[in-house]
Amino acid sequence: MKPKRELIRIVRTPEEEIHIDPTGKRSGRGAYICPRRECLEQALKQKALGRALKTVIPLEIVESLQEELAEDGRT
Repeated sequence: MKPKRELIRIVRTPEEEIHIDPTGKRSGRGAYICPRRECLEQALKQKALGRALKTVIPLEIVESLQEELAEDGRT
């Protein structure tokens, strides 16, 4: 368990798009994970992220999320 401010929010918008939400204020259904690539991969492997967002996460979205984490300097 970590404080909310140390985690990153991944959000499914009302338009069914999935994004990393650095502000934590974007509207939509959100899920929090630790800011490491391993956490994202584990959440995807266990399908926890898909359950939390109540959607199936396509491969292109997974790759996009991994790129966004790398760009933000979160490894």
